[in-house]
Amino acid sequence: MSDVTAPPVLEVRGLSIAYATRGGTVHAVRDASLEVRAGETVALVGESGSGKTSLAFAVMRFLDANGRVTAGEIRFHGADVLALGPAELRRLRGARISMVFQDPQTSLNPVLRVGEQVAEVVREHLGLSAGAARARVLELFAQVNLPDSASIADRYPHELSGGQQQRVLIAMAFACDPELLIMDEPTTGLDVTTEARILDLIADMKARHRPAILYITHNLGVVARFCDRVVVMYAGEVVEEGPVARVFSRPLHPYTRGLLTSVPRLDWSKRDGTLTAIEGRLPGLVDPPRACVFAARCPERIDRCLEVRPGPEPALGGGFARCLRAAELADFRFGGRRGAGDSEPTTTPGAALVETRDLRCHYPVRRTVADVFRGAAPRAVRAVDGLSLDLHRAATLAVVGESGCGKTTLGRAIVGLLDPTAGEIRVDGQRLPGLARRRSRELRRRIQVIFQNPEATLNPQKTVGQTLRRPLQLLGLARGRVAEARVLELLRAVHLPEAYATRYPHELSGGEKQRVAIARAFAAEPDVIVCDEPLSALDVSVQAAILNLLVDLQRRSSTAYLFISHDLSVVRYLADRVAVMYMGKLCEIGSAADLFAPPYHPYTEALLSAIPIPDPAARQRKVRLEGPVPSPIDPGPGCRFHSRCPRKVGAICEREEPPAQEARPGHVIHCHIPLAELRQIAPVVEYREETVR
Repeated sequence: MSDVTAPPVLEVRGLSIAYATRGGTVHAVRDASLEVRAGETVALVGESGSGKTSLAFAVMRFLDANGRVTAGEIRFHGADVLALGPAELRRLRGARISMVFQDPQTSLNPVLRVGEQVAEVVREHLGLSAGAARARVLELFAQVNLPDSASIADRYPHELSGGQQQRVLIAMAFACDPELLIMDEPTTGLDVTTEARILDLIADMKARHRPAILYITHNLGVVARFCDRVVVMYAGEVVEEGPVARVFSRPLHPYTRGLLTSVPRLDWSKRDGTLTAIEGRLPGLVDPPRACVFAARCPERIDRCLEVRPGPEPALGGGFARCLRAAELADFRFGGRRGAGDSEPTTTPGAALVETRDLRCHYPVRRTVADVFRGAAPRAVRAVDGLSLDLHRAATLAVVGESGCGKTTLGRAIVGLLDPTAGEIRVDGQRLPGLARRRSRELRRRIQVIFQNPEATLNPQKTVGQTLRRPLQLLGLARGRVAEARVLELLRAVHLPEAYATRYPHELSGGEKQRVAIARAFAAEPDVIVCDEPLSALDVSVQAAILNLLVDLQRRSSTAYLFISHDLSVVRYLADRVAVMYMGKLCEIGSAADLFAPPYHPYTEALLSAIPIPDPAARQRKVRLEGPVPSPIDPGPGCRFHSRCPRKVGAICEREEPPAQEARPGHVIHCHIPLAELRQIAPVVEYREETVR
């Protein structure tokens, strides 16, 4: 913790930032203030477009050419950052102030070895010789737990995994022992286990170097685990600020409350009720509201909120909130009704709608000239390697696991985007041809897909109406006026105004684009929809609305979902059954209630331990995965997880495939550890009773 009596390392006072655009001047940040002290981590949270990154870039003097600070001040150890010249800024950046960006692939130079990129920073700011700089790089790489530092230093960015690239950026940021570190969504693109290790690493480096950290994120679980204070921004304004414990237990601003209740929790499922979504969208910032900036979306507003701009109201427990009604709002209860949805049967009666039997999807590896001369046998990446699953009508089967486990490959095979190597896929008992082009039009209609990024899946030159009419026409479902009426019906079903039929994708928000993608999938009246990470690119407030929409549409249409995700909190809310995959194999499968309570597969236990829980009062046991990941080309015999398993039994794990053990009807764990021992494992996450709604 920081010394609250010490002067702040970073002080932002009354900051306003504007961007000149064709549509007018966008007032992206207005009258924002915050402080960060040595050894303290301050979170900056809010929806996309709230001004978080603009504020951080202003501190670094990295604003785009069309952006400028129109008011306020930024002080670093009392010095006016806005008054510094180019030479002074060069000495400051990288040495005393560092920044870790969201995407390491765009932050690292692809044509320079990563060791040289870090050494360049060290030589520039510390004046070290080439040999001393190399030694410092290897020391830093060891500190961020990069194995075989010398080998890593000589690699190019594309030769490293996403987690390794992010570790290189963190090493670069700490290279000169900065006094201020700005982190802009540093774990957003990582899977949950890698994210947990990176957060552990940042916490360790923070304890060692004690910098002031400004941490920008939309992940409230990360804030609860890692940060000391939180600053909540909305539409360019700071609407609430305070210690994390106070803001999470007694949020005073309705927007903060909306963010917290939008987040799915491990003790809350769709059977317990809908998530509390924030309706509406951010106001236009060319002409921002003169009164309360959140009033148009606020469920607690009164007439006065539309007339008066609220000032900061002090909060009991520290901080403030900009809300006229902060003192009179009801007490906040943050939690779920644990177990309310767990009384559902663990198996679904009746025949399965979709079945995969011993499904294998292997990607051939290109043979080199040397392979040909040696007569080496062809090799392949075993993305899915003998998977058998059932999906029932009107049910949701979630498939979870780390990046590279094979879950997306499974979804692509079911949709028909790739041809399985072996095994079979059946729908209502009918075996499917591998590729979609070999399937009948009726089979193609019955299986649809929602992709991860709506930006990349909507044609920018087609209106929403044209996008929704296309599947109706291609599948012979409707034409002419009937198709027009169906388009309007689909828009109403996903809670979009009928007028959106004439809009183009660039005129929609991210959440609205995903609603259009969902409407397009439902246009075909399918039996099955493969949802491939459909929420990962969305803010938590938008995510809640989309989750509620998916649940509502499923109840009305009896459509089955194969839901692919790495977010176990979302899975706990939406799924009826969950399959855990690792390196193309099934580790565990059961009802959602089964998977989130002991007995666990050791890999499931590690996944649950890595979830950032958005509740500082929750207790979470720490389990981290060590050891090498086996080659997907030649994983070897035995359990695929044995090289990283914290509960490895012994040599049997290396020699023999794990047996399938039925813990409860429908709950199967593939592991050598006896069920009696697995049942003795304590729960990974425990919520305190006082957090229950």
